[in-house]
Amino acid sequence: MSTPSSALSISQSPKRADSLADSFATSYAGVVAFIAVVAEGNFARAGDRLGIGRSAVSRSVQKLEDQLGTRLFVRTTRNTSLSAEGKRFYEQCHPGVQRIVQAMDDMRELREGPPSGQLRVCSTVDFGRKILAPLLGGFREANPNISIELVLDDSPTDFTTDGIDVSFRNGRMEDSRVIARKVIPMQMMLCASADYAEKHGLPQNVDEIAGHRGVNFRLASGRVSEWEFRIDGRARKVSPNAMLTFNDEDLVLQSVLDGQGIAQMAAYQVGKHLRTGRLVACLPQYAPDDRGHFVCFLSRQHLPARIRVFIDYMTAQIRAMDLHVLRDDLRVNQAHAA
Repeated sequence: MSTPSSALSISQSPKRADSLADSFATSYAGVVAFIAVVAEGNFARAGDRLGIGRSAVSRSVQKLEDQLGTRLFVRTTRNTSLSAEGKRFYEQCHPGVQRIVQAMDDMRELREGPPSGQLRVCSTVDFGRKILAPLLGGFREANPNISIELVLDDSPTDFTTDGIDVSFRNGRMEDSRVIARKVIPMQMMLCASADYAEKHGLPQNVDEIAGHRGVNFRLASGRVSEWEFRIDGRARKVSPNAMLTFNDEDLVLQSVLDGQGIAQMAAYQVGKHLRTGRLVACLPQYAPDDRGHFVCFLSRQHLPARIRVFIDYMTAQIRAMDLHVLRDDLRVNQAHAA
């Protein structure tokens, strides 16, 4: 009795590769050891972090390389670096491992009670120093099982490489890879000291800024920050004439307070000085209205409880502060004066 050709074709076809089965065959311990070596820079420190010996880490990585059929590291007597294939594998698998770790931490927190663990938080230097740092004591008092490392850096945040859980950024958020929640608007105020205003007057329109001494701020990128205004619904940027330029916002503020010139600064920096009269606002009716102070994180999914409570606490506390110095009455009064 002959066998139908269709049945023969099916029985002789090779079994298709199953990615799930392949993943099961690949040692998870090997992937974790691989991630640890990348993070720590060598096998010995990776072993210390994982609580196992260097040789155990080496065996796990070797087994993983055998299973993948490729070399993940280039090893010398003095250095361990990723191969081209290792870089590609790291980029692909690291987010997945992080998701697993987060999910396990979340389940552990649910089981064990109050949020706990470590948070690594990044912020722009001045906002972190003036706004975030003073709030950490209250957060720690309410959440004693959470430890915090605050990193102040004006450069863009690399969540993965730097191990950042939460980042606070200023301005406009254009990175679609992160979740950005606006905490409060970022009001940008052109200010001068009362002494400067008395001696030199204040600009009555944007064009008159060119006749005044500016104090500039140099960004972490190396570029000098432009002053921005909104006139008749349109954005206008100004590059002021400046005899002083700093890469520290506190030094910009101090120079303005000392009567050295005028500068555009965020409301949280100048609010108390405007209220006491040490500083006066210039052209508030033209202040830009499309910036914000943002809290940023990588994903809403599997967000550990320690991160959730930190974001909620900081958002509520910052919004409760009186950081809005630019109100409608100030805009109107200045517009009439002009």
